[in-house]
Amino acid sequence: MPASSLARAMIEGPAGRIETDINDPGGARRGIALIAHPNPLQGGTKDNKVVTTLAKAFFALGHVTARPNFRGVGASEGEHDEGRGETEDLLAVAGYLKRQYGDLGFVLAGFSFGSFVQTRVAKRLTPEAMVLVGPAVNRFPAEPVPPATLVVHGEHDTVVPLSAVLDWARPQNLPVGVVPGGEHFFHGRLNVLSDIVVRHFGR
Repeated sequence: MPASSLARAMIEGPAGRIETDINDPGGARRGIALIAHPNPLQGGTKDNKVVTTLAKAFFALGHVTARPNFRGVGASEGEHDEGRGETEDLLAVAGYLKRQYGDLGFVLAGFSFGSFVQTRVAKRLTPEAMVLVGPAVNRFPAEPVPPATLVVHGEHDTVVPLSAVLDWARPQNLPVGVVPGGEHFFHGRLNVLSDIVVRHFGR
């Protein structure tokens, strides 16, 4: 993403300001991709490689991309709240983006803990689509998601076993895309993840 497309916003949220990186492709924008990072208690931030890979893929597809730092991370104010306050933070960022960009549809994307939070956000903000990467369904009580949700998981993920994701997806009849040889952070497989997203949403 070109540096000229980046704006750093401090968005008012329920626990204080939320540090958010926004990349705007300009022109005929296709939508807004709101991307949530992994667990901050394990070092997750908006600059996580999976998160930035998702942002680059959606930017290339013509989406405004927004990557907030959850409360207590970076310059975002507040303290970690196990997903409850983080849900409110994402809704606050979504409200800001609506005011800035009008009636563009939302894609909710998340990685690991961020996926869990996005399943909560989707109950209150109806997205056009969702992308959940390495969803931490064995660690957090993820909500059911819309049937068209794209789920991508690594074959050899030891943080969130593939079997746990299949157990969560099975009652929903939800397909799960498996990256052969991939682990939780998709080391050496980020290009595969990007290709999956671009192919899925570029149709």
